[in-house]
Amino acid sequence: MSSYYPRTKDLTRTRRSLTESPPSSPSPTDKNYRHDRLSRYDSSGETATDKPMGRTSSYTRRETRLAALNKQEQDSTTKDYKKMYAEALQENEKLKSRLQDSKQELVKIRSQLEKVTQRHDRISERSTALESEKREKQALEKRVSDMEEEIKILTELKSDNQRLKDENGALIRVISKLSK
Repeated sequence: MSSYYPRTKDLTRTRRSLTESPPSSPSPTDKNYRHDRLSRYDSSGETATDKPMGRTSSYTRRETRLAALNKQEQDSTTKDYKKMYAEALQENEKLKSRLQDSKQELVKIRSQLEKVTQRHDRISERSTALESEKREKQALEKRVSDMEEEIKILTELKSDNQRLKDENGALIRVISKLSK
């Protein structure tokens, strides 16, 4: 058994070295041998002498059917490609029209937004104008109330002044009578 183990190791090494080595080109004798062998076989791998006559006709019928199926598949795939291309074109046209509609809607929305911002600016200008007018009005009302109070004070002072003049005139008369 010990003699068997090293052999398997050598065989695996040999197999490994064969699989790891790059493939070499076949020698001219190998080519001739392969050519001879292939010429004796048809595509099914059987020699021409091995086949009975019924198998050959069934084989050719099968090949014909497979060729027809392959042709149908190729035709259907080319038709499918044409159909898919047409569908893709239609889909692209739909998407282009949707994109155009979206762009138009975007332009409308932007114009509406611009109008709204202009209105807002006008309203804010108006509101600032209104606020300044309110402030001015309040300032004027305050000045008017202050002036009214000053007028009241002035009328009181005039009346006080008139009373003092009257008293002063009466005192002057009394002093003049006393001095006579």
